[in-house]
Amino acid sequence: MKFSDLPLLQSVSAPTIHPSGDRAVVSVTRPNLEADAYVGQLWEVLLSGVPTARRFTRGFRDTAPQFSPNGRLLAFIRSAPDVAGQLHIVDSLGGEPTTLTEAPLGVIGFRWSPDGTRIAFTARVPEAGRYRTIEGLGPDAEPARRITSTRYKANGVGYTTDRRSQVFLLEVPRADGEPVYPVAPSVDNPKPDRRSGVPKARQLTTGDFDHGDLSFSADVGSLLVVSARHERRDRDLRTDLWHITLGKPGSRARVHAELVTGTEPNRAIRLVEQTASGAILFIAHELGRGGRDFVARHDGLFIIDRPGAPARRLTEAESIDLGDCSAVVVVDDETFLVQNRTRGALHLTAVTAGGQVTALTAGPFEVHGAAAASDTIALSLSAANTVGDVAVLRGGQLQLRTDFSGELRSAGLRPARELVVPARDGHAVHGWVLQPAGDGPHPVLLMVHGGPFSSHTVTVLDEAQVYADAGYAVVMCNPRGSSGYGQRHGRVIRRGFGTLDFTDVIDFLDGALSEFPALDADRLGVMGGSYGGYLTAWITEHDQRFAAAIVERGFLDATAFAGNSDIGTFFGQEYLGTSPDAVRAQNAQEHVQRVNTPTLLIHSEQDLRCPLDQAERYYQALRRQGVDADLVLFPGEDHELSRSGRPRHRRQRFEIILDWWERHLPVTPVPPTTPV
Repeated sequence: MKFSDLPLLQSVSAPTIHPSGDRAVVSVTRPNLEADAYVGQLWEVLLSGVPTARRFTRGFRDTAPQFSPNGRLLAFIRSAPDVAGQLHIVDSLGGEPTTLTEAPLGVIGFRWSPDGTRIAFTARVPEAGRYRTIEGLGPDAEPARRITSTRYKANGVGYTTDRRSQVFLLEVPRADGEPVYPVAPSVDNPKPDRRSGVPKARQLTTGDFDHGDLSFSADVGSLLVVSARHERRDRDLRTDLWHITLGKPGSRARVHAELVTGTEPNRAIRLVEQTASGAILFIAHELGRGGRDFVARHDGLFIIDRPGAPARRLTEAESIDLGDCSAVVVVDDETFLVQNRTRGALHLTAVTAGGQVTALTAGPFEVHGAAAASDTIALSLSAANTVGDVAVLRGGQLQLRTDFSGELRSAGLRPARELVVPARDGHAVHGWVLQPAGDGPHPVLLMVHGGPFSSHTVTVLDEAQVYADAGYAVVMCNPRGSSGYGQRHGRVIRRGFGTLDFTDVIDFLDGALSEFPALDADRLGVMGGSYGGYLTAWITEHDQRFAAAIVERGFLDATAFAGNSDIGTFFGQEYLGTSPDAVRAQNAQEHVQRVNTPTLLIHSEQDLRCPLDQAERYYQALRRQGVDADLVLFPGEDHELSRSGRPRHRRQRFEIILDWWERHLPVTPVPPTTPV
């Protein structure tokens, strides 16, 4: 795969399945260089017979499909260039979509009511006069912001306290109803009011707090929503479940929210679902007594069997990790489907109300979403040979129903060889090695993932494929601190950044060099982003063998990070501690004087996770001490540049990276000149 093959990366959403179980619908999106945007439509996939997939919609970017409970309608979010995504419905057999919302900043997420008559959704509500809600009043002319909280911005969003996400309710109109026509001017009515035909949504929540996932009760009379409304919400990470009574259709009565999990221990609740019998399911992780200890905590599945009962954890905390689970799928009152992260894979897992856990899939792939109906389970997955496809699970057998990555395979994908290397203390470090075509010896790039509670996985990684195609061997592993190997594995580097994580990565590199003779141990580069940028900097501060390094969107100065990152109020404090001496000992900026490795720093100007000054301070220090260093800044991008930045920026980023390696670590080594 070359960087020009970016448009072949077709991502597939979680499926929605028709109640009959005979078909599913997914969103298939991809980078488009001409539009410099992500485009995509909904695809209908038959789940039996001859594998068949057809494009179902033709919007610019159609995402998040959900069948209505009776299967007659399909709801989804449609976005246009530079226009926020709005909720639409369409007949499930096809036809012209009907627009349901006019949210100024777009719809975030939505849910059908069990009877199909209502849809609840979340959307950010801007303060009056902000975010171009008044024509002609641009961002630079808005009134000043008064900040009274310590958390007031989020990467990829910006300021949040003046555009909180709120819950709305709308009554679903008939998809085949008569359209609304514009009123023509007349003598009596020269300027008739504009009629959009979009139904009026009822705002259910207000207040200075955000609202997340939501779920209807079986009788459609209430909603559960995830939110942090407690007094300490600015000082901890707790989120709770709130119960909202809806009233009868058309009701405009004042809505009251009632706390459901107020007496429960501190948890960060992320997803919620309800069963037909009234049990409440949610995915969350424990936060400890202070409500802030998030480090490497496994998300688990919890159940509240009946109103007022305490929550029970159904999955074991040490080994079951639901942190990448996209939804709780209720098969029936006793069986629920989730996704468990393990050793670089993500597997569909069944959990019963009694706490029995059964893996439904196994193998080198990741299940990104699932849906169930009529004894059929549809799922979306990625693997070593696909970025995204749809499969069906019947009788324990997995059958692929699509081939959206055929062109990508034709462009060329290098296989990743799995490897386990014993670290210096005997710990087994797990990872992969990609080798380019040819016999070698090949220059080697050590790639470090972010997080740190994240992982390299078994599926296609565009970064590794592009570098392998360019002639570099790629070495990547999951050192201690990574996810997928148990909580203890993830938490062991708490208060110990740059210790076991550093030695695990170096030991894995040495093991790979020993295992694969085609890797050139004398030509090494190292690169990583976010926490991986931190560890890359740390490596060059403590190991001088690398010809060059690339530090991208790095967590480089914990002291500055605490004051200007969107997670600065807790991330560094929980991972590095609060002792000034301990922070200095783990802080990359404090040890920059040790670096003599040529270093390229790549950063995005709108990065609020690892703000721009993280790179600027480190870059300036390198230049002051005479290190060969470049700083590349991408305008308009945030922390997610390499994954979801503008397609042209992603392509340019690859060009810049490959140029850096060609300068400092050429695939064909330059022969030394012979003195005359």
